[in-house]
Amino acid sequence: MRGIVLASGSPRRRELLGLLGLPFEVVVPRVKEDTAKYEDVKKTAMGLARMKAEVVAHVRQGEVIVASDTLVVLGDRVMGKPDNAAEALAVLHALRGRKHEVTSGIVVHDRPGRSPAVQAVETQVWMRDYSDREIADYIARDEPFDKAGAYAIQDRDFRPVARIKGCYTNVMGLPLCHLYVLLEQVGFTPPPVSPHRACEIHTGQRCLVAVDILKGANR
Repeated sequence: MRGIVLASGSPRRRELLGLLGLPFEVVVPRVKEDTAKYEDVKKTAMGLARMKAEVVAHVRQGEVIVASDTLVVLGDRVMGKPDNAAEALAVLHALRGRKHEVTSGIVVHDRPGRSPAVQAVETQVWMRDYSDREIADYIARDEPFDKAGAYAIQDRDFRPVARIKGCYTNVMGLPLCHLYVLLEQVGFTPPPVSPHRACEIHTGQRCLVAVDILKGANR
């Protein structure tokens, strides 16, 4: 079986890919994220994911490369990873009590000369009206600084999200069921693990979209 390489330094993506029960390695791509900007958010996310996959594919030829990029969008603003506490505070204030979108581009790069399997996934997210004190406590734990939008949906102390429409693990950074389908599209046979069930057990969330996503997949 060919190996899988995750083109990401994100601990959340490592955690999620591990739920499929597949052995994989991690190679962190060196990509300037401001070099792939389009007017369309989905194109930007897919473009960044494609760049990550291509960088890693050059050094790990013949292996299956998995790459993802996630954008948090409020209105016409892309909310990136905050560099400091002031930026984190501003982002969390802006998101508070409002709806925004989380869009991920996923790329599965099979081998040179073949087109990769790609998909853009969007989840709608409604934030709760958390307090200034909750924001301050969250920032004091140094949690926002490696996260697009400055928050983690799965944080059990902050719990910033009121509800979502779409894929939960997309908001974490790697839409698992969509990835499972893309792996099959490039001819990689995933193990007989239900990504739907693995995701629900891991996140503690009931998924309402997995059945439709996984129609026709071997699981």
